[in-house]
Amino acid sequence: MGYKTVYKDVMRSYEASRSKAAAMLDERRAAIYHSFPKIAEIDQQLTAIGISLAKLALAKDQQALQAARANADMLRQEKAAILAANSVPEDYLTAAYICKACSDTGYTPPEPGKLPQRCSCLKQKLVEAYYSLSNVRGILDEENFDTFDSRCFSPNVIASEGISPLTNMKAIYHVATDFVQDFSTKFDNLLLYGRTGLGKTFICHCIAKDLLDAGHTVLYLTAPRLFKIIEDYRFNRESLNEPDEMLDAVADVDLLILDDLGAEFVTVVTSSALFDIINQRLLSRKPMIISSNLSPHELENHYSERIVSRFSGYYRMIKFFGEDIRTNKMYGGRNDT
Repeated sequence: MGYKTVYKDVMRSYEASRSKAAAMLDERRAAIYHSFPKIAEIDQQLTAIGISLAKLALAKDQQALQAARANADMLRQEKAAILAANSVPEDYLTAAYICKACSDTGYTPPEPGKLPQRCSCLKQKLVEAYYSLSNVRGILDEENFDTFDSRCFSPNVIASEGISPLTNMKAIYHVATDFVQDFSTKFDNLLLYGRTGLGKTFICHCIAKDLLDAGHTVLYLTAPRLFKIIEDYRFNRESLNEPDEMLDAVADVDLLILDDLGAEFVTVVTSSALFDIINQRLLSRKPMIISSNLSPHELENHYSERIVSRFSGYYRMIKFFGEDIRTNKMYGGRNDT
């Protein structure tokens, strides 16, 4: 499965699910008909009545319509009584769909005068598919709050910062855990910045893991990959009628994590896309976490003023500093005193 085929692949899974439900229903119906021939007879009569109802409605024969409906109700009651008397579940002859809301179509029945809407199960399937493609899900078992190791950070105060990397990281740890704890009640956005190897992606993974475990939808993407996908959809789409499901997922997920901002090749398209994503999620009050190796000043040089103004106005700026923790981990943590 690739990013361009995610939607088609997911919809094929729905087709397979419906086919499986239909096959199971056929097997159950055949077994019931074999054991209770009267049920088969009743179903044949109900089918005939259904056809006659359409004809009677066209003919506007209200008296005949009422009589046919009453007959159908009586047959259904007789059928239900036979099944109940033999301890057959009431829904045994109903297709067993995984999602009752959309009957495994991915779309809920439309309201009068409106188009069908994507079911919540389809949105979740798409998010899970994209998340799997990001190659992050397996990492979450290793990088989460439970595996946070403060020994990787120096307790020595850095004069220019006024505190030690250890003290700073403990504060960041509490910001991250509070972000998770308050996620359902507080709208918050984070911008994590600092040199590479200081724990920004680790904290993103920690937050993602806890929110996913709590049942929220989370989409993690690196900036280069996201903007490559956007450019592909805008300039290399196989069909103009193919839905922008990736862009929908970016807009719809409970939390969007955009890692390594600034590593992408900045163009007018990527800059415009970034502003649209940030602005859209702000308007819909859907949180976002962005990490970058660039400082706030460097971000100003890379992106437009309107993007930077969104950062300064709506994001908590979290600075990471110190030594590369990956080097420290190689030696089993620090022993500084």
